[in-house]
Amino acid sequence: MTEEKLVRQVVLDTETTGMNMAGGPPQIGHNIIEIGAVEVINRRLTGRTYHAYIKPPRKVDEEAIKVHGITNEFLQDKPAFAEIADEFLAFISGAELIIHNAPFDVAFMDQEFSYLQHPPTKTKEICTITDSLQLARKMYPGKRNNLDALCDRLGIDNSKRVLHGALLDAEILADVFLMMTGGQISLLGEEEVEKTSATIEIETEIEEQFSEIVLNAEDAIIIKATDEEEESHSALLRLIEKKSKGNCLWAKSATEEITPNHH
Repeated sequence: MTEEKLVRQVVLDTETTGMNMAGGPPQIGHNIIEIGAVEVINRRLTGRTYHAYIKPPRKVDEEAIKVHGITNEFLQDKPAFAEIADEFLAFISGAELIIHNAPFDVAFMDQEFSYLQHPPTKTKEICTITDSLQLARKMYPGKRNNLDALCDRLGIDNSKRVLHGALLDAEILADVFLMMTGGQISLLGEEEVEKTSATIEIETEIEEQFSEIVLNAEDAIIIKATDEEEESHSALLRLIEKKSKGNCLWAKSATEEITPNHH
């Protein structure tokens, strides 16, 4: 059996002391005060995350505080970027970074890296970078493509997003990106069990065995579900329907099958 290639992506977001670079070069601009990142391997959320608050060398703008709620007082006992840099670099190195409006976050990251004693040259030299905003603009030209608009469009629950927060936004963006790129995300959240390599191997062996079996329709034995099994199935569909905010195709199919057709 051929070994499955691991594709590692890190969905990332940052919060900063201000909303722009103050009209000048990064050196006289703003700083990162929060980083949130979520790991995705082979289009599956692994549960591994990176999160840090950072004490900046300047004050946080009042306008920025209104957006993310992170105050100067809150950041007083947090580490400087240099103190978390090694751990952060270890988490993102070699991955494909998925960032909404990537040039903004990457500019801040490159600026922070440039202050380190032994900095990497540029973010793009330790990671590949994918801008999910550009992807969204190609998919939905002429429409609003911020994170809230995409959540509404794709049926993703973002009700916890009262203020911007790097880790929460990264988690939401991971769901948005997986939906935009055609893959199913976990609808059951923590109830989903990640497949191990052993599980994948067993499933492959079963598929290979069944591919060699040709069933004769006359010999087939039909076993109908019991009432208890039907109810368990319906309960699962209702749970998926709730978690997906009304986007469960199986639930719609089941409804169509039992709805009388009046002509």
